[in-house]
Amino acid sequence: MQKLINVLAVASAVVSLAVVGTAGYVYVRKDAIIENIKEKALGGIGGGLVGGALTGDVGLPIGGDVSTTPSMGLPVPGSPL
Repeated sequence: MQKLINVLAVASAVVSLAVVGTAGYVYVRKDAIIENIKEKALGGIGGGLVGGALTGDVGLPIGGDVSTTPSMGLPVPGSPL
């Protein structure tokens, strides 16, 4: 019976150390983990709308004539109807 209790105590200590070690690792590396997750999340969206918005290439003429922008049937102020 004593051997069974000793085995359970050792197993409990191993599990406790694993939990504390994992928590310590995550705490120490939390900034790197957060940055990695951000890169992966934005990378999945990347090249699409977010990439275009960051570079200014969202399909609108920057500094150009807004009357040439598709308006989905809505009149552009200042343009002839």
